[in-house]
Amino acid sequence: MMASSFAFTLMGVCIQICARTLPNGMVVFFRNFSGLVFLSPIVMQGGFAVLKTSHFKEHVLRGTAGLTSMYCFFYALGHLRLADATLLNYTLPLFIPLVEAAWLREPMPRKLAWPLILGFLGVVVVLRPGSGLVSEAAGAGLFAGFMSAVAQTGVRRLTKTEPTVRIVIYFALMGTVLSSFSLPFVWVTPSLATWGVIVLMGASATAGQLLMTKAYSHAPASQIGGFVYTGVLFAALMDWLRFGLVPQPLFFLGALLVMSAGALMFRLASRANVVLDSE
Repeated sequence: MMASSFAFTLMGVCIQICARTLPNGMVVFFRNFSGLVFLSPIVMQGGFAVLKTSHFKEHVLRGTAGLTSMYCFFYALGHLRLADATLLNYTLPLFIPLVEAAWLREPMPRKLAWPLILGFLGVVVVLRPGSGLVSEAAGAGLFAGFMSAVAQTGVRRLTKTEPTVRIVIYFALMGTVLSSFSLPFVWVTPSLATWGVIVLMGASATAGQLLMTKAYSHAPASQIGGFVYTGVLFAALMDWLRFGLVPQPLFFLGALLVMSAGALMFRLASRANVVLDSE
């Protein structure tokens, strides 16, 4: 799980580099297209049968929410420090019980209330209203966490009737097709060096997904889910190595609150038979 978090952090660095010269729509497209390329052997092996589904609307809802989250997260990465954008995106576990309660009509266990309060207090500490950190990019990062929670709730519903491979392939297909619509209006030809970064972005994203899947195949989310938050530490390290940026003490305090709340959500939700998926 820690290796997965590092791979996703490397993906975030690649996105930030691409964002210097490419519009957000192109970065999102290349992220989805690269995932589709890596999944193409599975599609070719299974044929069109792997795409056969009677839950197309559910796939569309999950895909739309996931793609919206991706657009917002990538925008935040292009305008915030890597550590700040990563932490805001990792508010995902805090939103899932609220989304499930509203969408699936599942009562939220009372034990989850105080970790939720703790986590959102951490977000307030990190953003420090009045400090200038509350911005459009910060709002996009937080909204990315919320939409990711919507997407994961959709995944939870789909896993009851659909195989995991089909869910992943549909998302890659939808993401690639929908994000391609803007290409004629925003296209900028990448430099040779940027093409290399794009390839690294796809490779690191795929590695992160594979490593996370491997981690969850060996242990339940209640035991290892909290380790996903090592990504915030890796992101802070990258900010320091690349730009010499050292987070303020209040960032570490807020990050500690959010990470502690997220880890508790994984453990308490598991005990309460509530599933918290991680993307």
